[in-house]
Amino acid sequence: MPDYAPFTAALAETGQPGPACDALCRLTEATLGVKLFTLMSFDFASGVAERFYSNMPDAYPVSGTKPVNTTDWARQVLEEKRCFVANDIDGIAAVFDDHPLIRSLGCEAVVNIPIVLDGHVAGTVNCLHEAGFYTDDRLRAGEALKLPAAACFLLQQQAKNRGAA
Repeated sequence: MPDYAPFTAALAETGQPGPACDALCRLTEATLGVKLFTLMSFDFASGVAERFYSNMPDAYPVSGTKPVNTTDWARQVLEEKRCFVANDIDGIAAVFDDHPLIRSLGCEAVVNIPIVLDGHVAGTVNCLHEAGFYTDDRLRAGEALKLPAAACFLLQQQAKNRGAA
């Protein structure tokens, strides 16, 4: 069972969603394991995605929006609301154009966890690690991240609504 106490304490801090996202990253490191960790929100009304958190901002900065493309990845994750897992660089290269950068960071495995709120995918928790890292046991452990991640997505939306993000 993950230790949620540090995450819960982070929720009470000001300046959200940063403190909660930092705590979620640490919780992910302890629960699932991760080298590169990002959070991406999706706005289906406008058809855009936005990275709003990254533990490697030099390589993967928090940036503007980009269009949500209709791909097999999008079908599986955004429409069917299922995790996407690739445990080798070929699997990553099949869906992500930035696979050379991913590999240069020592990552050859990925899991994208959809966070579903009110029947829609609010976004994804994106975890990358070395080849073969995301075993079935680790993926089961990663299920424990969905509730705290949902809090981060709600805090991000709240910050956007008040013009702070």
